[in-house]
Amino acid sequence: MTELLVKGDHQRAVEALRRSYEAIPEGAPVRLAKRTSNLFRWRDPSDAPGLDVSGFDRVLSVDPGSRTAEVQGMTTYEDLVDATLPHGLMPTVVPQLKTITLGGAVTGLGIESTSFRLGLPHEAVLEMEVLTGDGRIVTATPDNEHRDLFFGFPNSYGTLGYSLRLKIELIPVKPYVRLRHLRFGDAAELSRVIAKITEDEAYDGEHVDFMDGTVFSANEQYLTLGTFTDTAPYTSDYTGQRIYYRSIQERSVDFLTVRDYIWRWDTDWFWCSGAFGVQNPVVRRLWPDKAKRSDVYRKLVAYDRRFHIMARVDRWRGQRPREDVIQDIEVPVERLPDFLEFFHEKVGMSPIWLCPLRARDRWPLYPLEPGRTYVNVGFWGTVRLPPGQIPEYHNRLIERKVAALDAHKSLYSTSFYSRDEFWRHYDGETYQRLKKAYDPGKRLLDLYDKCVRGR
Repeated sequence: MTELLVKGDHQRAVEALRRSYEAIPEGAPVRLAKRTSNLFRWRDPSDAPGLDVSGFDRVLSVDPGSRTAEVQGMTTYEDLVDATLPHGLMPTVVPQLKTITLGGAVTGLGIESTSFRLGLPHEAVLEMEVLTGDGRIVTATPDNEHRDLFFGFPNSYGTLGYSLRLKIELIPVKPYVRLRHLRFGDAAELSRVIAKITEDEAYDGEHVDFMDGTVFSANEQYLTLGTFTDTAPYTSDYTGQRIYYRSIQERSVDFLTVRDYIWRWDTDWFWCSGAFGVQNPVVRRLWPDKAKRSDVYRKLVAYDRRFHIMARVDRWRGQRPREDVIQDIEVPVERLPDFLEFFHEKVGMSPIWLCPLRARDRWPLYPLEPGRTYVNVGFWGTVRLPPGQIPEYHNRLIERKVAALDAHKSLYSTSFYSRDEFWRHYDGETYQRLKKAYDPGKRLLDLYDKCVRGR
């Protein structure tokens, strides 16, 4: 009965959303009124009213028998994990930050350390209910009349429609995760081992459930392998005074509860909490544990971005300006050493996150080759601009290198492609066909305008 009531609430929310969408005047911008965001395409605040999606943030049901869940599109992964873990289940891929939403991870792509064997979050979707740009509510599956939307929705960033409900696959978990941190002094050997583990899903005779990596320098690189286990001799806690990414350099073996493993990166926003002094032992003791969260840090970044506090400090000190270099790219595993060599020489930022992946199917707007091993390379921070260089100097260098290596770039952050370049990389022909079918009036933004022009 409770599940029926919840689904009844969902249907009422759908009807209310449809009415509010229809009430937006023709030609007026349509945006979501969201409490949180994990995008780094900054734009000035808008006075235009957003589409209220606050009624779409619930887990509708979890079915342990079929290992599936029905989830509303604005549900955060934090809430989704809290709903599935009591059943001994988790989503196939849980992006590393708590406030990423399921709908956001599907339309904007997500990744984590299960991706080398289970692909990306959208590859666990069995069906999705979408509010399309022309105001229809459609249910898309891999084999129904809306299959083109189903496969074209990932990487569309809300420019074809908004997911309202998704049915997803879940996987079983055990209470603990045993970690092994393997050190490599050579990127070529690291890449070879990544490729081998992706093929075998095992290392040194042991099954591997999770795999990601951390690069501290050209000669200090780690591959972290995680394996589910029923027991643990101890568990480490990185939600308070201790810092997870530092433990990678200090330990060869570690144990975490499954929940703490899933959110191991969120407490310090990977390593970006250091920008706010939160890794200083004194500051860390004073900073409340409940505020050691990625969404708190992002609000601080947004505040700085709006009022240019750090830029003013740099000018006062007579220092060169900084460029935000916040990107994720996917490079074929055999080209990873080339990219890392370039990055160390031309950008020089560290640490760097590595996350191997294999797409299980073909998704046209982000055309990774199914079955081919790629490595997501994530780098997030600021770099001093060389004298006389334009503000986007490093980001433009990275874009050119990504293209040269047959790699792909995630669109959650700033891009600089020309329109023709962009559509060559992200299958403009398929996108325009979908736009014509599901948003012929162009009520939603165009993907290029949203991700490059920042409208």
